Amino acid sequence: MSPRDLFLQFLADYAAKDIDAIAAMLAHDVSLRDWNVSVHGAEAVLRETLKNFRGARSIDIEVLAVYEAAQSVAGELRIVVDQDIELHVVDIIEFDARSKIVAIRSYKGRADADEASPAAT
Repeated sequence: MSPRDLFLQFLADYAAKDIDAIAAMLAHDVSLRDWNVSVHGAEAVLRETLKNFRGARSIDIEVLAVYEAAQSVAGELRIVVDQDIELHVVDIIEFDARSKIVAIRSYKGRADADEASPAAT
């Protein structure tokens, strides 16, 4: 699988809240950093992922754009949690030579001005 395909599979598994599939994708020394947390090691990453899963009835991920480099992929995403909370996020995932995830970095953005304005609703 290409890094792009692995990235898209990770997002599909995340949306499906499939912790076993995600666990199989992680390198032992994976790191996770987002706007709330920074952890290192597969156990810690899985623990934080499970917290997110338990806190959400549903997770919908729309991929708006994907950018691929040799061993990493960045994606601009629109994530809707519980059909109510909308997040605009850029995820960057790095892979090792065995196609295992070694780093996940997430950056939270905001909706376009047109989407956020009261006149647009």
